[in-house]
Amino acid sequence: MRPNSFAEFAAHRAARLSVALDTVALDATAARLRVAGAPDLLDAFEMAMSLGPADCLVREVERNDNDNDND
Repeated sequence: MRPNSFAEFAAHRAARLSVALDTVALDATAARLRVAGAPDLLDAFEMAMSLGPADCLVREVERNDNDNDND
């Protein structure tokens, strides 16, 4: 994976979908992102990220839904 390419791809998709994006970890083998927004937009972001940028192969997407509004 090319970390810079992946980060730019993620930031662009997050901006287009109006979701908040925080890059938790990013290196040549994996990316860990925290995303917040409307559920349907998060689904769209997940789909976009599973396709990944042209120069990055996305082999797995792991999703952990947390609803912190009910704390």
